[in-house]
Amino acid sequence: MTVDTRSRRLRVLGQPEALAVDARPHHPPWIRARLPSGPVYFDLRERVHALGLHTVCESASCPNVGECWSAKSLTIMILGGLCTRSCKFCDVPTGRPLPPDPGEPDRVATILAELGLAHTVITCVTRDDLADGGAAHWATTIRAVKARCPAMVLEALVSDFKGDTHAVDTVLDAGPDVFAHNLETVPRLSRQVRVQASVERSLAVLDHARKRGALTKSGLMLGLGESVDEIRATLRDLRAAGVAILTLGQYLRPSRQHLPVERHVTPDEFRQLKDEALAMGFAHVESGPLVRSSYHASNQHDLVEQWRRKNG
Repeated sequence: MTVDTRSRRLRVLGQPEALAVDARPHHPPWIRARLPSGPVYFDLRERVHALGLHTVCESASCPNVGECWSAKSLTIMILGGLCTRSCKFCDVPTGRPLPPDPGEPDRVATILAELGLAHTVITCVTRDDLADGGAAHWATTIRAVKARCPAMVLEALVSDFKGDTHAVDTVLDAGPDVFAHNLETVPRLSRQVRVQASVERSLAVLDHARKRGALTKSGLMLGLGESVDEIRATLRDLRAAGVAILTLGQYLRPSRQHLPVERHVTPDEFRQLKDEALAMGFAHVESGPLVRSSYHASNQHDLVEQWRRKNG
């Protein structure tokens, strides 16, 4: 089967073209994604769609959707399916979103209670059209999930709220177990990659959350043209902001309209960067070609439980 034919077939099945990544000859052999299959995957997909929910797994064409959904692990994306920003790496559609759906928090809590997960990640589209960036909706969602799933570790992967610390406080006051916000790339490439965001603002948001007592997390995509020295410097900046949990993954181009991959980072390089990050003081590091923000997030479970016990 040719790559184009295979990609068309995946789209007909409702799967993102990026899932054909292991069939593309320009990717190295260590980039392999598991194709969606099996009753657990399809049952979960049907339930997500029946509840009218969005997931970053589908909207951002994550290559890990087959593996994660087969284990009943998903990353729900709140505040709708349209983003107000146009980052050059991201496959989430850009547009003018509708007002937040007041029924969404309860539906999110419903599916998470059904799945019975020990650890989950919720993320969002960026809502620059809202005065609070969607912070109040975030708080309502977190509280709804906490009420239905009190034992579950809940990670909130948020936008930068344009640097509005009052909005950050609204989210933190709702009690997420992990406060996550991704830097995505090194400072030199930030304007090109994230367009409407900045490294300085993202670091300030993370630093504010840490000073409020939150367990914080961030991540970088590699292969966009950054140097190893730039990666190291950025990791030091994240540690200076108090970030405890780090993810490092390979950028994969969702389409020809997105930034090209400049380099494929080898598994050995990812292992070396993990060792260096741990030596810098990060408490937990996920580092590998297919690592994404929420990939294997449950590996952080013991760390979060220790944090819970220490901080009450």
